[in-house]
Amino acid sequence: MTTATWNGTVIAESDDIVTVEGNAYFPRDAVRDDVLRPSDTHSVCPWKGTASYYTLEVDGQVNRDAAWIYPEPKDAAREITGRVAFWKGVEVR
Repeated sequence: MTTATWNGTVIAESDDIVTVEGNAYFPRDAVRDDVLRPSDTHSVCPWKGTASYYTLEVDGQVNRDAAWIYPEPKDAAREITGRVAFWKGVEVR
């Protein structure tokens, strides 16, 4: 089981992980809804497409734009469609 932890709290866990460029992408339904806050931040990858971000909030602590998702990636990255990855201090094991 792969888990993502931040601020001492497990925020995602799944056996169904896709790894791309060293990042573990979790199925969206494996990520706790109660810790995700939508963000207006977006970024563009030349081969994956446009990513949308989430801010994490756990026990009153906020980690801005610490999770991202490719809702409609380019064909080369279709395996990560709708999956969530983390950074900014989120520990994935």
